Amino acid sequence: MTCNMTTDASNISSLKMHRDTASHDHEALFDKIRNELSKFGLTPNQSKVFLYLEKYGSSTATQVSKALKVPRTETYHLLTNLQNKGIVSATFQHPIKFTGLPLDKAITALINAEKERVKGLETQEKSLVELWNTLPSFKVNNEEIKDGKFQMLQGINQMTGKIKSMLTGSKETIQVLASEKDFMKFYHAGYLEWISNSNAEAQLVSSSSEKTAYIYEGNLIDKVKKMPIKIKEDLCFIIKDEEEAILFMKNTNEVSQNVLAMWTDSYSMVYTLKLLFTYIWSNSKYLKDEKIEQ
Repeated sequence: MTCNMTTDASNISSLKMHRDTASHDHEALFDKIRNELSKFGLTPNQSKVFLYLEKYGSSTATQVSKALKVPRTETYHLLTNLQNKGIVSATFQHPIKFTGLPLDKAITALINAEKERVKGLETQEKSLVELWNTLPSFKVNNEEIKDGKFQMLQGINQMTGKIKSMLTGSKETIQVLASEKDFMKFYHAGYLEWISNSNAEAQLVSSSSEKTAYIYEGNLIDKVKKMPIKIKEDLCFIIKDEEEAILFMKNTNEVSQNVLAMWTDSYSMVYTLKLLFTYIWSNSKYLKDEKIEQ
């Protein structure tokens, strides 16, 4: 009898532990999805409300408020914003119930809305510049800064605009040093396509292995060298025409909105990175030759 009671207690304890572990895993996945949704313009609380409606179905504002422990007034505000974004709908019945779009359709709706917003900005660009140019200039000193400038860039979107401008505007050389993981990110962001289509001479140094060599398909495979093992993979930078550079502040665990980089056209900084790149390039073997040796 005592043995059975001990076994039952052990089973209950084991079941509870399993439930706790599963619950923790679900929370981690929920947080990851919520962070990803922030890329599409949703605030953390908007994401929480939307995901709740997605998982639990039609709910009243009161149900959402109690479940998420969000003040009722704020809950109504969040639901209104989600309706304005076109990813939540409401019923005519009383009390009003709110329903979220399926996740895939919601993401499509958010992307389309962002495209329309960008189109609107593009149409306003010319008229805004013309309006600005009608105002007089009050600059006292128009002397060009000669000691170089720098700019801190935070978030993938901000970086991508700057990198695209550099890579598509390059006339002489494009030099990139990055880890295999970074080059995979560059590939998915379209950076390698811009390099491939550029008329500039490209030199790429990476820790890429044979399994990811496909990202350099076409004419890029002849421009990639394998980073020596003794070189730490924390380095990541892009140099354009020996005139400007972007140096990434490494933190692979950061979400895309928090990724940090520094752009500069400082001669001394660009020259220093150029010397470092040239040294590593001269001590590296072509990736295609590594594959042949294997």
